This record gives sequence, C-alpha cells and structure tokens, in this order.
Amino acid sequence: MKKLFSPPWWAASAHIQTILPVFFKVDKPAVSRQRQELPDGDFIDLDWVGEAINGQAILVILHGLEGSSDSHYVRRMLQTAKDNNLCAVVHHHRSCSGEPNRLARSYHSGDTQDIHFTLTQLKQQYLDSPLYAVGYSLGGNVLAKYQGEQGSNSLLEKTIIVSAPLCLAACAKKLENGFSTVYQQHLIKQLQGKMQAKVAEAQLKSDMPVTAKEIDNLTTFHLFDDKVTAPLHGFSDVFDYYTRASGKPFLKHVKKSTLVIHAQDDPFMTDAVIPSNAELSEHVQYELHKNGGHVGFISGGVPWKPTFYLESRIIQFIKS
Repeated sequence: MKKLFSPPWWAASAHIQTILPVFFKVDKPAVSRQRQELPDGDFIDLDWVGEAINGQAILVILHGLEGSSDSHYVRRMLQTAKDNNLCAVVHHHRSCSGEPNRLARSYHSGDTQDIHFTLTQLKQQYLDSPLYAVGYSLGGNVLAKYQGEQGSNSLLEKTIIVSAPLCLAACAKKLENGFSTVYQQHLIKQLQGKMQAKVAEAQLKSDMPVTAKEIDNLTTFHLFDDKVTAPLHGFSDVFDYYTRASGKPFLKHVKKSTLVIHAQDDPFMTDAVIPSNAELSEHVQYELHKNGGHVGFISGGVPWKPTFYLESRIIQFIKS
C-alpha cells in the first residue's frame, strides 16, 4: 500500500516546495559518463551510477527543462538507486550535459526520438535487463508521449512521470502570471543564453530562425517556442508544437505499467494537465496530491535538512 504524501507545516507553500530543494542538494554519487553518437551527427551524454550487468534492472532518468544529472531531484534519485543496488543512468537532453550540442536544433517537450534511441541502445547491449524510467517535468512529458506512441512496443517495463506539463499551452500561459513568472524568467534566460551562443557560431548562424537581437525579445515561453522551438524542430508554429507535443492525449494509448504523479498546487501547472479517467488507459495509475509544488514533495525533516516523498514512492512502484 502506497504511503500518502503530506507536507510538513513549514513546507505547505507550493513555492517553498518548489524552491527549497534547489538549495539543499544531496551529494551526487560518483558517475561515469558515456557519449552516444546520434545518426544526425549530434550526441547525447549518459551519466551512470552502478555497474550495468545484463539481466539486472536499469533505471533511466530524464531530467526537466535545462536540468542535468546535477539537478536536485536527479541527485536524490541517483543516491536512492545506489542505496537500493539499482543501476541508474541519466539521459541528458541535447545541450544539457555541460557541453553545447553540435546542431542548431536542441530538445523539446515532445522529442521522443532521442530517448527511443537511448533505450534501443540499452536494450541491444543489455538484452535481458528490464528497463525502468522516471521522467521529471519536461522529461516526464517526453515519457508520457513515448509510452503512448509505442504502446505495447515500449521498451520500458515500468515508467514514473513526475510533475509533467501534460498540456503545454495551459502551462505556458500559467507561467505568464503571478509569482510563476519568476520561474519563467529563470528558465528563459538559460534558453536565451544557449541560443545566443548558437547564433554566434558561424557554422550554425544560417540555420537559426532568429537573430541575436530577436532572441533578447523572446521573454515568455510562448514567444520562445513560437520563434525558436517550433521552427527548429519541424512544427509550423507554437500552437502546432503545443498540440502535437503535449503528453496528455497519449496517456490513453499506454500499454505498459505507468505511474503519473502531480501536485494540484504546482506553480507550473493548471488543472488542464489533470487527465480524466477516460483519458487514462488501464495501465496508467494516476496520483494527484493537493500539495507538493513542482518536483518538490518535501515530506518532513527540518527546513535545513528536508526529507522527500518521491524517491521512496518511485522505488516502491518499481518493486511492486
């Protein structure tokens, strides 16, 4: 029986849930890096904790927007996997491993080709190993879409999706209002910086859909996705991107065991991300918690040493 999440009194605020974990990261276990060359000439970096042995389970971790293996939630999951003798590997989205990717294109919320490539490589090398995956925020949306697209052909035996923006248009709108704009500003600055670096490269400049001056004016996700994300990744405009990349419509097609975890007070979300029963396949277990913020879920401890719900719940689901 799963443990119900309840925040301590000092972490009832969604913003405390979202922000505090950033400042109290656990130490990251030692990782070994593997570079995967992609068919289009780009690369993906994988960070491993534990030894991969054919026949033993592997947990694949997908981080959120502008995250990496250094993100607070990834660090905790890697340490928890190590404590449970579970081999884990972080799939970095293009340009997120500390080194710019080679192409003008980057990554986006609906990009399932790269994770499919990684999973295929893992399955070929570790044929008898069950593959599990956990995706956070953008990485969770990617996994929701992948699971729905692949159906019974999914290479994942179990999948956990945390704080995923399953309705991209509604989430982009939410981040334009109130305190949520603080999160948008923080992330947009990182995205702008990466795009500025690309337009400054002679070999990439002609492939970029915007100029350096135009990038500075893309101060919301809606604008950035319309002028950069959509044209760089084959979408006609922001509305086409948000429609085709949102994960919620894919949940009814999932054929492998999947757990979706949301907090209703998530400052990145609106109720539009919450699927109805009719939008879920019988293979999807949906958990909606009243509190938890965005990839927070502080469950106890003290403000200077918080404890968390997610890692124990993820391990419990994998082992169930």
